[in-house]
Amino acid sequence: MATAFALAAVALGTGGCALHKRARRPEGAPPKPRPIRAPSREAIDRAVGRGIAFLVGKQNRDGSWGSAHRTKGLNIYAPVPGAHHAFRGAVTALCVSALIETGDGSAAVQTAIERGEAWLEATLPRLRRATPAAIYNNWGHAYGIQAFVRMIRRRPDDAARRARLEGLIREQIGLLGRYETADGGWGYYDFKAHTQKPSGSPTSFLTATVLVAFREARDAGVAPPKRLVDRALAALRRQRNPDHTYLYSAPWKWRPVYPINRPGGSLGRSQAGNVALRLWGEPDITDDVLKTWLDRLFARNDWLGIGRKRPVPHESWFQVAGYFYYYGHYYAGLCIEQLPPADRPHFQAHLAATLLRLQEKDGSWWDYPLYDYHQPYGTAFGLMSLVRCR
Repeated sequence: MATAFALAAVALGTGGCALHKRARRPEGAPPKPRPIRAPSREAIDRAVGRGIAFLVGKQNRDGSWGSAHRTKGLNIYAPVPGAHHAFRGAVTALCVSALIETGDGSAAVQTAIERGEAWLEATLPRLRRATPAAIYNNWGHAYGIQAFVRMIRRRPDDAARRARLEGLIREQIGLLGRYETADGGWGYYDFKAHTQKPSGSPTSFLTATVLVAFREARDAGVAPPKRLVDRALAALRRQRNPDHTYLYSAPWKWRPVYPINRPGGSLGRSQAGNVALRLWGEPDITDDVLKTWLDRLFARNDWLGIGRKRPVPHESWFQVAGYFYYYGHYYAGLCIEQLPPADRPHFQAHLAATLLRLQEKDGSWWDYPLYDYHQPYGTAFGLMSLVRCR
């Protein structure tokens, strides 16, 4: 017994414990993910193919994706029917974008895209807020813009189609102008005064989502109003901390180090916030900032992943909600695209390895049980992330 205690004391005193053998990073240095073997192009293509098959098989008869079915005991606040119009609009836009981005030219995929496009063109112009409090439609407008941009690129030589789609983009931009918060930027709730111009607070991540869509629209030849962009950029900057964590929403400025606002809680938001500001020319968002936060995402992925598939939003460590998981990885893919080509493979390898490991048996990806929308949106984000790893 004495010998055992002596050996234990020597092991602890010399760092013999496995925990003590791990190399410590210098004080203040950002975390780095462990080296991995990059997945092969064939493995990525197989996963993409399985994801495509899932989306094609899950498309609704009317060409959309998602539904209000598959309810559970605890459901997110979703006043009917408007909230579900918004969910279905956003999810269908994501699925159309994903199928276009994969570049799959098979007849089944092209038919699914065309059916989805027809549904979006007919439905998104009618999308509005569900109630004075629920403004989920902003997600549909933002991702609708991105889908319409990809639809233009899909058939760039069809002038009549392009003119029609440009008109639809302008319409969605106009609706986002209508539902912008009084402080600039966008949120999806107004639990305050229920005013025509929403009195609710902008969230950093929805504001970033819209700004990314606006930049894509501008690059496609449909520029959003400068004042709308400037107000959104100001709202996003107000929610950015010096270390490039982003507050969940504007009121959290009074509690900046609350768990949800710390690096572990911002892993999904920082990717979106950083790329949005970068796309609009923010000089502070350097390559080093993008790389630091991409490294954080993969080194500390479990802080974001621990919330995945939990049915209660924000119940996890750092108050992470499950629906940030694939959202954050999609915007990580956009961040990778902003880096010089020589700097991309390290991050592409980690992004692909993360997503391949989590693909479900049916070919889908999902992170939060949301009626019957979670598998289509998770799969769309997964596909758009993986195509950026090829």
